[in-house]
Amino acid sequence: MKVKEIRLTDCIGKGFYEIHRDIREGRHTHYWMKGGRGSGKSSFISIEIVLGILEDRNANAVVLRKVANNLKDSVFEQVAWAIRALGIEDEWERKVSPPEMIRKSTGQKILFRGCDDPRKLKSIKLQQGYAKYIWYEETDEFFGMREIRSINQSLMRGGTEFRVFYSYNPPKYARSWVNQEATETREDRFVHRSTYLDMPQEWLGSQFLAEAAYIRKKHPETYRHEYMGEVTGGGGEVFRNLTFREITPEEIARFDHISRGLDWGYAVDPLHYTVNHYDKTRRRLYIFFELRARGMSNRRLAEEIEKENPKKREVICDSAEPKSIAEMQGLGIRAVGAKKGPDSVYYGIKWLQDLEEIIIDPKRCPETAREFYGYEYEADGRDGWKAVFPDRENHAIDAVRYSRENDMRYVRIR
Repeated sequence: MKVKEIRLTDCIGKGFYEIHRDIREGRHTHYWMKGGRGSGKSSFISIEIVLGILEDRNANAVVLRKVANNLKDSVFEQVAWAIRALGIEDEWERKVSPPEMIRKSTGQKILFRGCDDPRKLKSIKLQQGYAKYIWYEETDEFFGMREIRSINQSLMRGGTEFRVFYSYNPPKYARSWVNQEATETREDRFVHRSTYLDMPQEWLGSQFLAEAAYIRKKHPETYRHEYMGEVTGGGGEVFRNLTFREITPEEIARFDHISRGLDWGYAVDPLHYTVNHYDKTRRRLYIFFELRARGMSNRRLAEEIEKENPKKREVICDSAEPKSIAEMQGLGIRAVGAKKGPDSVYYGIKWLQDLEEIIIDPKRCPETAREFYGYEYEADGRDGWKAVFPDRENHAIDAVRYSRENDMRYVRIR
């Protein structure tokens, strides 16, 4: 199969020439590619993967997003664009479920997978060759290097050469794990930064450039972050003490200060039940079990709680629903209402913020991890933040607050 007669500069912006040579010469394994809007990093990676498969008949690729639902309209279409740009569209077969692209003449594949459950990646089978190319798109959506290392260990087998791409727009706050990871020095790692200024203007279009110019003038800090890919700091994240990792069964077996909390919900808002352990000496909170559901009856909820809590330990619930608490008690659950009190939300969150570490197992508790990580102060509408904790997307946070209220010391405001 021959690629149509094109110049590589027709597909790759000038800011990628150096890293293109580096990949061709096999100097590194891991390529961390950060950049702002319109920087061309995803287009570049898709071109590199397709070219690499054409050159090596044993090469296949696995393209990953954290959530499978995001594959079709992002990386799948991006790789389809690369195939069209290289003039070889007729040589590839497209499958939608599961999403794959297959090189007809050799059976080589580009697989697209979500990492909602990383264990499913272990079942990937290739007709020939191995997964030489791995691409983590929107790397910052993943929960950290522990998760990524586990995936790499599953995929990086059966070959001697690998090219792993990590593409992302840097989060604005330096404490983000992906920003911290990109600062680590390794001999097999190449860190590359790109911006829209490295791309030919005609590729971006006049509307994109006009919008960038407007944001640069009116909102310079937003411009630096969104368009230049800079870590500007000043993020509105509420919790800066989060660690996402597996909490092992051996650890859980040693936990001796476990509490349970429940935030009610039914139709629009989900209910959230949490189980966690507090190490008072080291001031570390371990969150290792969650139950999240919409439309679940109290009877069914009681059955699920009893499975997790057969010894009928106390469950501290949102006291706003005394009828539900009474019903749960009638169903054999030791449900008690949270004491709350004046400004209990404020002081509960401040207590959580002040902990040395909040450790969340993202496999066992994905909704808890998502909520704690994404919880931000109220925006002030001027690229700043109010010192206000929003009452939304906080069901897990509320359940955890209730569960640990006996460990908190509120300063009561009369």
